[in-house]
Amino acid sequence: MRTAQGRTGSTAAERIREAETAREDLWHALTAVGVTLPSLGLDAASLAAREPTPLVELGRCNLETARRLTAALHRRPE
Repeated sequence: MRTAQGRTGSTAAERIREAETAREDLWHALTAVGVTLPSLGLDAASLAAREPTPLVELGRCNLETARRLTAALHRRPE
């Protein structure tokens, strides 16, 4: 069941696992189009709350990576 915040897991551990899966799926999708975000991970602060709401941290990237990401987004149908 999805909540108003978009969560499907009901426990903290399930929400964290869901976020880990989303991060892995994003990593695979980016890698498939030649984009590597070296800082891609889970935001530690969002995991520290009593009721965590995990965030996927995209991090920083260099100019070449930003250009590759932009090109990949332009190639993808909506």
